[in-house]
Parts: sequence; structure tokens; C-alpha cells
Amino acid sequence: MTVKTVGLDLAKDVFQVHCVSATGRKIINKKIKRAKLLAFFETLPRCVVGMEACGSAHHWGRELHKLGHDVRLMPAAYVKPYVKRGKTDAADAEAICEAVRRPTMRFVEIKSEDQQAVLAIHRARDLVVRQRTQVVNMIRSILREFGHILPTGIEAVSTFAREHGTEEQLEMPEIADGILGVMCHQLNGLNARIDGLTKLLEQHAWLDADARRLMRMPGIGPITASAIVATIGDAKQFETGRDLAAWLGLTPLNKSSGGRERLGRITKKGNRYIRKLLIVGMTSRALMARNKPEKADIWTAKLLDQKPFRLATVAMANKSARVRHFSRTNGGQCLTLGNPDQGRGIPAADRLILPRNARRLM
Repeated sequence: MTVKTVGLDLAKDVFQVHCVSATGRKIINKKIKRAKLLAFFETLPRCVVGMEACGSAHHWGRELHKLGHDVRLMPAAYVKPYVKRGKTDAADAEAICEAVRRPTMRFVEIKSEDQQAVLAIHRARDLVVRQRTQVVNMIRSILREFGHILPTGIEAVSTFAREHGTEEQLEMPEIADGILGVMCHQLNGLNARIDGLTKLLEQHAWLDADARRLMRMPGIGPITASAIVATIGDAKQFETGRDLAAWLGLTPLNKSSGGRERLGRITKKGNRYIRKLLIVGMTSRALMARNKPEKADIWTAKLLDQKPFRLATVAMANKSARVRHFSRTNGGQCLTLGNPDQGRGIPAADRLILPRNARRLM
């Protein structure tokens, strides 16, 4: 019998493979050492290889794709229902093999090395930002314990950290002031790292044609554009713009039953990082529209008049995700929505006004 489908359970050192024929009959189910994995797949005819989208999945997906195999990555949550009983490597590999053969299964696009390299910068920057927040809270708490209060905002704490030690010592025990100096030194280093990583992402965004095109959309800057391009790629895995918005967790939670439609809050599922960047960007755009109504497009101004501020920003993030998909599936043209003045400075060949029938999808 010829192997047609393989379920591969990934690991650090010992992998599990489950191979079946075209009719689903088991042919091979065994463990393979990491050093012998590629050699094993070289002996197999071209077949479908299923894997869970987890750590190192994209690397092995690229390597097996070079051997001519049809590699398909799946979310682990979609594979779990096919595990019959217990938790073993053999059972997991069999479940992966069964799940990848389902016609309704949803798959994850394999990322290139360049995409993963850019995402590594984003993850490093996000980590350093969270570390900075922890240090800032520590500095504020130390000062508050001795009666010193800093103004609101990260800039006030950063300024204090830069100037600490150059002015007179605060009224606090010497030991506490020494610990405060350590925290200030750490904050200065974290700020420098964030600035360096931000500049690196901005440089990459301006060198990428897709990212530059995204930055022409209101509310999307270099960081957001770089993250979207590195994560989503060409967006061909999404059939419609709503699929992309749903993947980002920006669509309403559906609790319909008995023919009665019930829509709740947004699902908040999918990629939290891009969802956060989009909502923050649209918040900035909404604040500008509220403070300077003459510069706001008609749709945004009407939305802010009719809906609460936070609901409006989430709706704008949803719309921007759909517009990104529409732009990508229409030759990568840049979209100009609502106010025609938004398109000034953009070459006519790169501008595209959404037709009326497309606006209903937003």
C-alpha cells in the first residue's frame, strides 16, 4: 500500500508519525529521532503531511515542502476533537492524520523565514515594553511609599529616571534610594532597547512595498503595517474580508438559537497583538476626528456621533481589517474611503474608491 497521508506529531527530539493509505488504513505508526526525520520523508512518495501549528511547525513545514510534500498546518484546538482517548504521542499523531483529511478543516499558512524574522522583532519589542511597564510600576510604588508622586504617563517616569542621581537626593532612606537608582538605570536601558527595536521595525516597514501600501490607510503606522504583513502575508488563506476580521477577534460573538439571532461582544479570539495595534491606531484616528471634525471622513464622523467611543474604534478596526483584505485581493491597490482628500499625494494608479456594493461588507 502507498502512503497518502501522514500525521506528524512534533517534538524536540523524538517525533511520532502516523501514515495511512488513500482508504485510511494504517501503514506506519512509529517514533523517529530528529536527526532521521528528513531522511524518513525522503523515502516516502509525495503525500499530504499534517502538523499542529505549534513551535517549530513552520520550520518543518518549509523543510518538508522542499521535499515535494503537501504540508498543512492546523490549529491544535481543531485537532483535539479527533483524539480518541488518553494523551500519547501515537494518539496525537493519529488524530492529526485524521483531522488533516477532513474537507472542512481550516489550515494555517506556512510562514517564510523573513516573516518569522520580522515577527521575532515584534515579539522582542512587545516583551521589552511589558518589562518597562513592570519597572515603571515598581518605581512609582517605591516613590509612593515615601510620599513622592509622579505625574501620569510614561514620559514623566522616564524623565525622572534620566535625572535621578543628578539632583539632590529625595527624602527617603539611603537603601531605598539605592534600589530606586537600580530601577531607574534599568528603565533607561529598556527605553533605549525599545527605541532601537522601533527604528528597526520602521526601517523594515518602509522597505516593504506591502507595508508602505498599508501605511497609506488612516490609522495604520509602520509598526502595525509591519506586523500585519509579517503575520498574514498575502491573506490568501482568507476567502473574504470578514474571515480576516473574525480571525483577529473583531467580529460579534454569535449565540443564535431557534431561528433567533443573538449577537454579543466581539470574540477577542485570534491574534491579540494585531488586534491591539489596530484598535490603538483607530483610537488615535478617532481622537483626531473628534478634535478636528473638519479633517474626518463622513463615515468616521457619523459613527462617532451615533456610537460610544470605544465601540466606534473597534468598528473602525474591523473595517480596516476588511479593507486590507479587499486591497490585497484587488491587485494590492490602496483604498481611499469616504473623504476624497485622503488620497492626495497618492498616485492615481494606486488609489481605489470602494464601490457601493463593497461598502455593505464593511
